[in-house]
Amino acid sequence: MPLLAGVAVAVAAIGAVLALTDTASPLRGPLTLFFLLAAPAVAVGAALRGLEPFGRIVTSVAAAVALDLLVAQGMLATHRWSIRGGVVAVTVISALILLLVLAGRQRGRTARRRTL
Repeated sequence: MPLLAGVAVAVAAIGAVLALTDTASPLRGPLTLFFLLAAPAVAVGAALRGLEPFGRIVTSVAAAVALDLLVAQGMLATHRWSIRGGVVAVTVISALILLLVLAGRQRGRTARRRTL
């Protein structure tokens, strides 16, 4: 399982790099799409730790699609649409979600240690 996760991270990172560098490659579209779905799905999935695996996957993918659509709609509404901008926006939002989840877990650990 860790090997599969590592491969997924590598594929997503390659997709983001191909999109950001505007490389003319036939893999650019599929790998960028994978990144745009995987990054927010992983971040939301980390926040939904208490759900059963199937429910967590379905909810994470639905949240990733919703986040991508909201970013696209916001960029179109402000007339700032670009592929690079969309990839950067999704990356920043996904990273913020993941950092908030990790900070919450860390805070929960320190609070438990103090009470023991």
